[in-house]
Amino acid sequence: MTERDIILNELAQGLRAMSQGIEWFDTHGPQEQAEILVFLRHHCVQARAVTEDGPESVRRAGLRPTHTPAVLITRGPIDQQLGKIAGLTPADERRKAFRLLVAVLAVADARRREHFCSGGCGHWWHNLPVADGR
Repeated sequence: MTERDIILNELAQGLRAMSQGIEWFDTHGPQEQAEILVFLRHHCVQARAVTEDGPESVRRAGLRPTHTPAVLITRGPIDQQLGKIAGLTPADERRKAFRLLVAVLAVADARRREHFCSGGCGHWWHNLPVADGR
């Protein structure tokens, strides 16, 4: 478990404010941001994100349906679209992609918790305390 793992899971679970997440994301250079987005994409796949998670994720991320990541998430197989979203390069699109991928992780992981972890589990990321400054 790394600091990045913890921060991303805190954001997805609402234990850390998205404003703090954006601040943290913005402290990284373009290459590191790209790595974070690919890492988030992987977490979304591991959480078993499905195409139907798209609209709710867009809503939670606070994106307009016309924003590029929002358009992408609603078109085609989720695995392919998550990869396209993680690969966006303009800074403002990367920030939107970050917000959306955190929201996808939140939706997918909440479903996973409900179906597979409702009786308790040993996943460290399901036992995080509320972040400082929340």
